[in-house]
Formats: sequence, structure tokens, C-alpha cells
Amino acid sequence: MDTTLTYLSDTKVQLTIVVGAKELAEAEAVALTKLSKTVKVAGFRAGKVPAAVAAKNVSPQALQEQTLDDALSRAVAEAFMSNNLQALDRPAVEVKKFIPKELLEFTAECEVLPKVELGDYKKLSAKREKVSVSAKEVDETLERMRTGMAEKKEVTRAAKDGDEVVIDFVGKNDGVAFDGGTATDYTLKLGAGQFIPGFEEGIVGHKVGETFDLDLAFPADYHAAELAGSKVVFTTTLNKIQELALPKLDDAFAKKAGPFKNLDELMADIKSELTKQKESEIAGKFQDALVTELIEKSKVPVPEILIDDQMKSIERDFEQNLMYQGLSIDMYLTQNKFKDIEAWRAKEVRPTALRRVQAGLVLAELTNVEKVTVTEDEITEHVEVHKQQYLNNPEALKQFETPEVRRDIANHFVTEKTIEKLIALNS
Repeated sequence: MDTTLTYLSDTKVQLTIVVGAKELAEAEAVALTKLSKTVKVAGFRAGKVPAAVAAKNVSPQALQEQTLDDALSRAVAEAFMSNNLQALDRPAVEVKKFIPKELLEFTAECEVLPKVELGDYKKLSAKREKVSVSAKEVDETLERMRTGMAEKKEVTRAAKDGDEVVIDFVGKNDGVAFDGGTATDYTLKLGAGQFIPGFEEGIVGHKVGETFDLDLAFPADYHAAELAGSKVVFTTTLNKIQELALPKLDDAFAKKAGPFKNLDELMADIKSELTKQKESEIAGKFQDALVTELIEKSKVPVPEILIDDQMKSIERDFEQNLMYQGLSIDMYLTQNKFKDIEAWRAKEVRPTALRRVQAGLVLAELTNVEKVTVTEDEITEHVEVHKQQYLNNPEALKQFETPEVRRDIANHFVTEKTIEKLIALNS
């Protein structure tokens, strides 16, 4: 068998393959074995007809077609393997010449996993930010805790900033109630800035039992395009006013907040937790910066088929997340002022898909160059960690026993170790 490789682009190849008489004879033998299982010959049970007998009873045309099919399949597989090519889709085959028992010439064309040329991954310029937690951040956390532990006392006076109120309201645009503008027994802390400008301020000064109209306008940049800039009226009824008595910041407060002996211990714990959160955030940013820089310094051809697959995955996950929020893709497009779904795909989905594919390709190449591997014991350990999340789901647990899931976990773990290697080389 002779093979000629031609790169049509960085990600697409065409193989011209010539199969000789020897390979065709082998393909015919395989084809005859397959056909012998279906041919009917008197004196033999179905599927038990010897190949030599079957040869005299099968249709010559059927044998020729099966031989061609088997010859093509085997030749394509061998040609891609011998050229170290990984096909990303089913090759498009075009037969140029076929002389039964003598010669087969054809082309096979498809996108392949591209060759990635890594940049100098040991001298990246990205730097890890320093972790710093200010006294102000600790104080802000303490204030949120105080608010959460505040005692509520119902009062009959007029509402003021800092109070927690319970209200009913109906919002109307040109006299028509709009979606999301109506609620009953809604709890709201005045001054928290949860509602559009003027709403919370408009409640201040009113007493329990009063019903009043708030003439307001949505901000011009409001996320819901149909309401942005609109003048609306909220008919509001004040059902309850509660004064929030914030606890004193002392050792007694610390003991109520957790297993702390005094306020200093609580504040030290808050600082420690904030530090851990920031360390995690900074580590994630540093990792992203390193991978982004490596992509920029490398030559990373990207097959369209991989981008298309990733876009489908992103879109599917995004729509599912919207559904959990009670939204649809059409609502999202309207709120974010996209002309249509194609405009959204072009602006948000494709760039994200491209970045993910590029990251996967450079990290895969780095895995090969640095010879990053995982042991069976490490894979098993990771599988067991993942299984802990599904102890109450027998069906999900069964999936972890399949080779596919085990392989996915192994691949994910290899990627993690490769990223750790990249970080270590640039720290």
C-alpha cells in the first residue's frame, strides 16, 4: 500500500492511497467470511457455511462491494496510523480507480488533531498577585454578621432607613402590570439598594397600613430592555415595619457567632477565611493568565469541528442554567440587546469555545512534552473522591465503574497535573 500525505491546511489533510493486489486479496477473504454468515446453502446451517463453499454461492456484485468497503476501511485506518494522524471526524472518501483483484486508488480527507508548537513555557511573564486582607474587609464582614444576628422589633412609627419592612406592590407601565413587578409580603431592608432608585426612599416616612403610589423610572441601562428608561408606577402597601437592633461587637457576640472565646479570635478567623478565599481566587487568575500567555506564545491551529462541538456544549449548558433561573434564551437575548441568537453566538459563545479548545490543545501538548502521567492507583483514588458526591444515587455510582467515566476522570486529572507543572515552572 502506498500513501501520499497532503496538508490542505494546518488542520485538514488529504491522503492519496493506493492498494495493491495483495491487500485486495486479503480484503476479499475478510469480505467472504462476512458474507458466508448470511448466505444460504443447502446442507449447511445458517452462519456455518465454509468460506470456500460460500464463494460459489454469493453474488459477485455483493462480494465486490463488500471487498471494496473492507479494503477502504482497513487502508484508511492503516494510513492514518502510519502517518501519526488523529482524525477528528469520519474521513470523506472518494474512489479514483478500482480494478477488482488488482488495484484500488482513492483519497481520504478530513480534519485532524493539529500539530501544536509550544512557546517557551518555562519563562512566562504572568505573576501571581500577593494576598492581602485589609482591616476594612474584616470590618465589613463583621457588619454583615451583625446584620444577620440583629434582633427585630416590630414598631408603629414611620419607616426609616435601616428598617426592615414587609410590603405588597404592583408595578405598572402605562397602566399595565409588567412581569416581575408584583409581589406579596415582600421583605425589604430600606437603604440596601435592592430596588431601582427611589423605591426604598419612597417608603421612608410611611406607616403600617398605608397604600401609596411611587412614580419612578427604570435606569436607561436596566438589564431588561423592555423596561429600560420606562416610567412606571408602583402601588405599594406597607404591612409591617421592624426595627433592627444590631448586637454590640464584643466577646459575647463572638461566642454567639461560633466557637470563639473572644472578639479577637473571631476577627482572626474572619481574616483567615478571607485569606483562603483570596488565595483561591488569585491561584485561579494566575493559572488562567499562564494558560492564556502560553496560547499567545504558541502556534495553535484550531480545527473548526472542535470549535463547533465546544459551542454546542456551551450553548446547551447555558440554556440549562437559564432554565434553572426561570429564564429562556430569548429572554436573555432581549435583556442583553442581542439582535438574534447568531449575534450572541458570535460575540459570547464562539470566543469562549475557541479559548477552551486552544487551552485544551496547548495543555495536551505540554502533557506530552513534559511526560505527565497518572498511575492506576491515582485514578482509583480520584474516582473514589468523585463517588462520595453520589453516595445516595446508586445509578450514578454505577457510571463510575464504566471505562468511559474512568477515562474521563483520568484525562481530567492529567490536565490538573499538567497545570500544576506549568505553575511550578513559573513560580
